[in-house]
Amino acid sequence: MATGFSLIFAASLFLFLLDCCSGSFVGVCYGRSADDLPTPDKVAQLVQLHKIKYVRIYDANIQILKAFANTGIELMIGVPNSDLLSLSQFQSNADTWLKNSILPYYPAAKITYITVGAEVTESPNNASSFVVPAMTNVLTALKKLGLHKKIKVSSTHSLGVLSRSFPPSAGAFNSSHAHFLKPMLEFLAENQSPFMIDIYPYYAYRDSPSKVSLDYALFEASTEVIDQNTGLLYTNMFDAQIDAIYFALMALNFRTIKVMVTETGWPSKGSPKETAATPDNAQTYNTNLIRHVINNTGTPAKPGAELDVYIFSLFNENRKPGLESERNWGLFYPDQTSVYSLDFTGRGAVDMTTEANITRSNGTTWCIASSKASQMDLQNAIDWACGPGNVDCTAIQPSQPCFEPDNLASHASYAFNSYYQQNGASDVACSFGGTGVKVDKDPSYDNCIYMRAGSNKTVASNTTAMSSSTSSSSQNGYSSSFSIFILVTCLFALIHIEQS
Repeated sequence: MATGFSLIFAASLFLFLLDCCSGSFVGVCYGRSADDLPTPDKVAQLVQLHKIKYVRIYDANIQILKAFANTGIELMIGVPNSDLLSLSQFQSNADTWLKNSILPYYPAAKITYITVGAEVTESPNNASSFVVPAMTNVLTALKKLGLHKKIKVSSTHSLGVLSRSFPPSAGAFNSSHAHFLKPMLEFLAENQSPFMIDIYPYYAYRDSPSKVSLDYALFEASTEVIDQNTGLLYTNMFDAQIDAIYFALMALNFRTIKVMVTETGWPSKGSPKETAATPDNAQTYNTNLIRHVINNTGTPAKPGAELDVYIFSLFNENRKPGLESERNWGLFYPDQTSVYSLDFTGRGAVDMTTEANITRSNGTTWCIASSKASQMDLQNAIDWACGPGNVDCTAIQPSQPCFEPDNLASHASYAFNSYYQQNGASDVACSFGGTGVKVDKDPSYDNCIYMRAGSNKTVASNTTAMSSSTSSSSQNGYSSSFSIFILVTCLFALIHIEQS
């Protein structure tokens, strides 16, 4: 009896620690409603260049699956609504689809999710009655091949699946969708698959600017919205909408289903009436979103809970119908240049000439790289500052606190500011041939500390940054090492118990 209890305890602790070690991730949706996009192989290279590790595509496109093979990037593959009827009618159709569309490219293409249908309640021809039968057949096809634990099956929904989302605690599913929602939720709970939702605070603000503040939609609110039923405090709409889903699930007694956000984002351009669709707002929303997710903040109702998110979309798509904003959700233009600067790791500074995530400091100015400077000009300026300019550029070397994000604009900003502060913080010292600009917002981030007025040497900034980095990494290293130690101990305990 004692041995059995010890085995159960050790196994439980092991699984608990494994769960604690998992973290939330941010992926990107790869929509293709355009006639000017780069080839899939170039897209795969772009995704790897920007350290994006999770990508959602909306069908099992052969060229894309081949392009992403052996990249290590995890793929979410979609079954279009137009295929739901076929897959729901006969098991053989699902078997054939899996055999022809997935198996030839798996596991070289690292497919982890299959989404059966997309926002079916919003489609003109409501195909919701076909969704669960199609999901069941796809899962059965996976089980035949022993892949059902490696590839999860679900379906995506719009927020319109709710009849009520505010306050979050009153979140409830629309009763008109009950005929397919209940069996779907039973399917998700039984197979430990996530409930997938597409969430867009942008639309809530655009359609009701008198009721929703822009700051609240952008994760920038300084005030809190209180859910009177629970006392929970919300500083952003994203969390409120996620919790509305969780409360709707709990109201139907589905408490174990996780929520995954399969689309969210902000457009960088819109029609004349869409004044909030700007590059600055898009950058602010997505930057704050990434940091919110990567930090495993969770939501007020689910603090610290894992929440995986996909940003929409990789490219601007010129064939999208509707208002101008519909064609401008992209992080990149079709020529693969960035619409605005974004760090997918959640660690680094973004375009530091914007208001996002940068604090003001009265009377102090810094010098950073102009967002309009060419790559060649930035490289030449860095070479000069770190050479004849006598700036200590140790902090922007690999493994040092200011190396990430690894791009010229970030490295140049650090070098420019160091030279600027060392030379009296004069206008001339921030010229760099027109590539430097003065700002009154501190560009420091994480352990990368920028010099400010009163510092005499660049090395002081580097020392501070490196000291902070060492302290932080030491703590993280201790935490990680301790977790690994416990895991290994549990494993040895399990082995020992079994042998005895």
